[in-house]
Amino acid sequence: MTIIEVRDLYKIFGPNPKRAIPLIKEGVAKGEILKKTGCTIAINGATFSIKKSETFVVMGLSGSGKSTFIRCLNRLIEPTAGEILIDGTDVMKMDQSELRETRRHKMSMVFQNFGLLPQRNVVSNVEFGLEVSGVEKEERRKKALKAIKLVGLEGFENSLTSELSGGMQQRVGLARALANESEILLMDEAFSALDPLIRTQMQDELLELQARMHKTIVFITHDLDEALKLGDRIAILGPDGRVRQIGSPEEILANPADEYVEKFVQNVDRTRVITASTIGYHAASITYPREDLKAAMRAMKQQDISSIFVTDQQRRLKGIVRIDDLVELKKKGMQDIGSVIIDNVYTTTPNTQVSDLLTTAMQTRYPIAIIDEDGTFLGAVSRAAIIAEVGKGTDDANTPSPLNEVQNGNGTDKE
Repeated sequence: MTIIEVRDLYKIFGPNPKRAIPLIKEGVAKGEILKKTGCTIAINGATFSIKKSETFVVMGLSGSGKSTFIRCLNRLIEPTAGEILIDGTDVMKMDQSELRETRRHKMSMVFQNFGLLPQRNVVSNVEFGLEVSGVEKEERRKKALKAIKLVGLEGFENSLTSELSGGMQQRVGLARALANESEILLMDEAFSALDPLIRTQMQDELLELQARMHKTIVFITHDLDEALKLGDRIAILGPDGRVRQIGSPEEILANPADEYVEKFVQNVDRTRVITASTIGYHAASITYPREDLKAAMRAMKQQDISSIFVTDQQRRLKGIVRIDDLVELKKKGMQDIGSVIIDNVYTTTPNTQVSDLLTTAMQTRYPIAIIDEDGTFLGAVSRAAIIAEVGKGTDDANTPSPLNEVQNGNGTDKE
């Protein structure tokens, strides 16, 4: 279900900004448009939708329009052109009264610099938005305390925010957004001002909160690792303010849309993002006891494979059988394959990272079965695919050369 839909969105800074749009559509470069019109392009014709309860990350380098984009969603910055639909209602057509109501009840924002009131204590900061909205004191205090508990700040309700660490201050900012019980959280570089260890901790806590609350989160970052960790889907903005690619972390790493995206992600450790489902395949299988020795051998011949997975009639994995064992059964005149089903095969889940599969791939001689939480057989991932995926991150210049190549002057260790 779509909750936010953005259509042909532009934000252009400068005098008479709409005159730059025809030039953009003609393909005139950003620098040339600045010379001709004095206008700077921040967002260039963005069109996409955000699903209910997903974490949608917008990322790009400095100057790509990330923060401008998120402020256009709630019109803290007025877009130049386009549509922004929240649950089907166009934010661009709202009057100031409707816009205030949307900001108060539909979308909450968490800022990079926390945006706290230093003269107020924690609970007073958290309930501030509710206070401005006219919520009764008893009700807003109840909601504020609930949000404080959610972010792990119990016991600090009466502390001044100036007495808290950076990570705790960011928790206060997050609690304030949660207290409004808005369906949508807008987070603008929310963790970028934090020290690396605290930042990692806050990322983990946000993932835990999202697993419980199922909010729709629009998260802005310039950090690719953060985007890959948090995002269900990621939108990568180019330096021209244009959306270069939208997709899951796996999709973006496996299939970059253009050279810009490819360079953007080239130094990422793919094995910590690419999962078994990404490199897996629809593996052949037979159903036991419905299918016998002849059916198994016929399936293996058709697929040109020397082993095949075996499931029960509910598609739950039972194991694997090998062609060698089936040949021995045939010699004995037996049709039931139950006695040769190998049940100690390695299994994994669809979301297991490739980095966690490498050790297993080096130990087993068979493909690794992919099963869901109920044991249902979904497919398999081959040892070759795992090892090849790990190898994609290897720099050939740093790969050790055989001793004979080095001695003969053919290795990488040349003068």
